[in-house]
Amino acid sequence: MQLEIITPESKVFTGEADAVQFPGLDGSFQVLSNHAAIISALSKGEVKVNLTNAYETNDDTNELIKADKSDKKVIRIDIKGGVMEMLNNKVIVLAE
Repeated sequence: MQLEIITPESKVFTGEADAVQFPGLDGSFQVLSNHAAIISALSKGEVKVNLTNAYETNDDTNELIKADKSDKKVIRIDIKGGVMEMLNNKVIVLAE
């Protein structure tokens, strides 16, 4: 599935993911590829992304992205809250 994570300041991440775990208002939840359409508010916490391919850092890498040292296909991004929408296998996260 296609994933975009956007803050008011910048586009944090764009890429392909197999699964994304979110800090929901009532607890964490996860969406997988081809998940049903969903819109949810997010609380302060960590978004965990299981990528399709290994994550490569470069000079343009956003400082909010923390690459998992033991698994190159996992990244984590701390958010202060926001909203996520999944529709037609595309996830858009508007985060603070």
